[in-house]
Amino acid sequence: MPLALLALAVGAFGIGTTEFVMMGLLPDVADDLHISIPTAGHLVSAYALGVVIGAPLLAAVTSRMSRRTVLIGLMALFVVGNALSAFAPDYHLLLAARFLSGLPHGAFFGVGAVVATTMVAPERKARSVSLMFLGLTVANIAGVPVATLLGQHLGWRATFLGVSAIGLVAIASLALLIPRGETATGGTGLGGELAALKSVPVWLALGTTVAGFGALFSAYSYITPMLTDAAGYADSDVTLLLALFGVGATAGNLLGGRLADHSLRGTLFGGLISLVAVLALFPLLMTTQWSAALAVVLLGSAAFITGSPLQLMVMEKASAAPSLASSANQAAFNLANAGGAWIGGLALAAGFGATSPALAGAGLAVLGVIVAGVATLVDRRSGVPATGRERIVVTHVPGASEEMVRS
Repeated sequence: MPLALLALAVGAFGIGTTEFVMMGLLPDVADDLHISIPTAGHLVSAYALGVVIGAPLLAAVTSRMSRRTVLIGLMALFVVGNALSAFAPDYHLLLAARFLSGLPHGAFFGVGAVVATTMVAPERKARSVSLMFLGLTVANIAGVPVATLLGQHLGWRATFLGVSAIGLVAIASLALLIPRGETATGGTGLGGELAALKSVPVWLALGTTVAGFGALFSAYSYITPMLTDAAGYADSDVTLLLALFGVGATAGNLLGGRLADHSLRGTLFGGLISLVAVLALFPLLMTTQWSAALAVVLLGSAAFITGSPLQLMVMEKASAAPSLASSANQAAFNLANAGGAWIGGLALAAGFGATSPALAGAGLAVLGVIVAGVATLVDRRSGVPATGRERIVVTHVPGASEEMVRS
């Protein structure tokens, strides 16, 4: 695996840290800016909205630019957004800064995934994507807890300055490690990029992402009350347990990348079915503390096994516009975040018990299996091999652009 993947992982680590750290800083931000915690919660929504809007928009408008240049520019925007968050004098400017911070998120992962796959042999594409996403999952183990502690002891503004510093390290890494000639694009233009998204298989792949990760967030959004009310953990134990989720997500991400290089669709179905089983067992697993801790690890692992296969599948279904499709998949991920949390909340509000969001998530995971099954049938009717892999041949010509040809 090329060292350049490390640069992508560093950027992913910074993005993952700033995305999730706000949850732990909400009380501090609310106290400092004299707002309520529900109002401070809009800062989380503002970031997610930035991701959904920025992912396809920035990928489309930069479609003719060198991907190396795009990645560095996106990370520069990330640094600016987090620096403005650190110095925001009031709530409204902080809200705008969080929206700005979210804009480059999806496009960075989308374009980065394309760059990662062009630097390795075809049989290692999924693993290359999983190594980039490794930065995101490790952020849940180390980045978020450390950044939260930094904010609690030095103030929440110090956290965003620290994240900005990570962004600067990522810019330097990208500039040094990403080859210039290998990441220039031929570029189909905005019209060509958008036309590639008219494909039904692309939308089925995006729908699988929404359903599959909606299942995850239906449960994960309410994991704290499950652990405290159902499993009997103290509030002080939750931070360590959430780090266990990161451990499971990291293991699942690496395993999914390796397996997907052998069978993309088989890994996707295996991950989704595992997610159904884990979520369906949550009411039983949450009855004791040791099994609840196991459930947290299994949830992260089962969900993130599907991450690399879904990312690669979307890119292959839209091979004429892989950057835009890959970025759109990140927007779908954040829609899953919002939609899954909403559906899990409905289960709680209906009085079905502390673990009911997990059962709602199991239903969403079943929906993901169904959508993936429909996608398989569509592929078979159109002559795509049963493995679900469309072979993309990437030809590198020094000083020239990439040619991505479906064969």
